[in-house]
Order: sequence, then structure tokens, then C-alpha cells
Amino acid sequence: MDPREHIAEIIEALEKEYPMAECTLDHNEAYELLVGVRLAAQCTDARVNMVTPALFAAYPTAEDMAKAEPEDIEPYIRSCGFYRGKAKDIVGAARMVVNDFGGRVPDNMDDLLKLPGVGRKSANLILGDVYHVPGAVVVDTHCIRLTNRIGLVAVKEPEKIETALRKILPPEKSSDFCHRMVYHGRAVCDARKPECSNCCIRKWCKTGDTT
Repeated sequence: MDPREHIAEIIEALEKEYPMAECTLDHNEAYELLVGVRLAAQCTDARVNMVTPALFAAYPTAEDMAKAEPEDIEPYIRSCGFYRGKAKDIVGAARMVVNDFGGRVPDNMDDLLKLPGVGRKSANLILGDVYHVPGAVVVDTHCIRLTNRIGLVAVKEPEKIETALRKILPPEKSSDFCHRMVYHGRAVCDARKPECSNCCIRKWCKTGDTT
């Protein structure tokens, strides 16, 4: 059985299991998600959500952040790890948003990738969650692990996974599907010990069939 041929059933089962497909980084608009996703690198979303309220109270807009120096925001984000590099990228991205994009976080992949600290994963997250662009595919560690285990892809490189998933996922469902990969990875399909007996998509999963 090729799980790719059952993608509609897989999507439906995940939708029933995780009806709320939302980004777990707290944000109200693009600027906040831009900052949050940079802080989340090698850090938990829960930790980022503890840090950002004070940070955004001090720097509520991209314009405010653009006026700061990296060392100004380092105390707010120190607990997220790698705080010096993150502070430099966040301030640099805010300045570019203000100076090059009129204060608005870009709504297209090419321009988002120009921002310091923004890669395809971050760009797709912003495109899907803020601008609701069809076809946004966020490939994080959960997505890499689960899509390979299920048998939807057979590669590890994020960009190749993004391309492969874009071919089989309905564009209007791709962003939510990736969020559900995160939820399912945390709740059931653990990296070390997946709970296949509790998996809602086991019957279509290449790995689940063997357990």
C-alpha cells in the first residue's frame, strides 16, 4: 500500500483527532510571528511564549524593534538560548521590514527569505498562518520524522520534503496538515517510542503496518 494514495483519508483522520490546527507560538500578527519563530530555533514554543509578552510590551511594533540595538533585547530573550545571534537577526529583520518593506512583513517567499534569520520553514509558517497562502508547507523536525515514517516521502532534506508534500497535499490544507504533524508527533508518534497502538492513521502508515 502506498500511503500517498490515501492522503485524503490521512488528512481526514488527523482533522478528527486534532480539530484545532494552530501554530503553538502565540502571536497576533506577522511581526510577532516573525520574532517568535526566530526565538523558537532550538528552543521550545512554550519557552518562547513565556518570553514574548515582555518583549512585545517593550517593542510592540517592527518600528519599535528597528530602533533597538541587539544588546537591548538580549535580556528579554536570554532564556531562549543562542540569544546574541537571535537578537541580531530579530533587530536586523525589523530594520529591513521598516526600511525595505514599508513596515509590513512581506507576504511572499522571495522577500521573506531576504530577512535575517528567516529560512523556508519560517517563511512558510508566516505565509500559511498569517497570510493564508495556499500551498504553504512547514517542514520541521516532526514533519520530517512523521512523513518519512508514514511513507509519504523517502527523503530527509527539508526542501525536498516540502516539494514532495506540495505535490500530494491539497493546497488549502497543507499548512494545517503540517501543524497536525506537530501535534501528532508530540502526542503519539514520538521520536524514540511511537505509540502505534494509539495512532489514528496507523492503517495507512508504512511503519504502523509493521508494528
